[in-house]
Amino acid sequence: MTTLDRVRVPPTAPPSAAPPSAAWRTRDIVVTAVIGVAFGVVFWAWGLAWGAFEPLNLVVPVLRDSLYAVWLVPAVLAPLIVRRPGAALFAEMGAAGVSALLGSQWGVDTLLSGFVQGAAAELVFAFTLYQVWSLPVLSVAAVASAAAAWIHDWVLYYPDFAIELQILRGVLMAISALVFVAGGSVLLVRALRRAGVLEGFPA
Repeated sequence: MTTLDRVRVPPTAPPSAAPPSAAWRTRDIVVTAVIGVAFGVVFWAWGLAWGAFEPLNLVVPVLRDSLYAVWLVPAVLAPLIVRRPGAALFAEMGAAGVSALLGSQWGVDTLLSGFVQGAAAELVFAFTLYQVWSLPVLSVAAVASAAAAWIHDWVLYYPDFAIELQILRGVLMAISALVFVAGGSVLLVRALRRAGVLEGFPA
């Protein structure tokens, strides 16, 4: 047996999975922008329809806010598709900007709303280092976005509401976020994937 035969080469450890790249591709920018523009139109139309849901508050005070989460969808949908840092804030601000340009009844505050809603979801995804996209994480991000919107509206629009109504409103917004934002985003991504339009995306 030669010296070389007696030398044992340690087995090579399997390479660990590399974390997803944080670099934005052109397709990521385009898709996130498209989501922002599309939902900007939805935001504007939803704002026009918002008054039509006022009778819901006659059934249960602040019941209309169970439909609030439509304004939060881009903050979860876009990052779920592109999985890049900043996607939640980018999409939500883009949607808010388009809505404001189309004449949102809330004016410049539409941009502030978009910022706090997108930033809250962004913080949740950042906490996972943009590597966990399970339904529980999406749900926490959706509820965080709703919580940011709840605090924003409490301060600016409902400072005189009784604390019981504030809490009820927050609960309704959280439930709305779980159903429309987290659950809705998952279902929409599945439908888009089956349609073959998400080729080249992690989702």
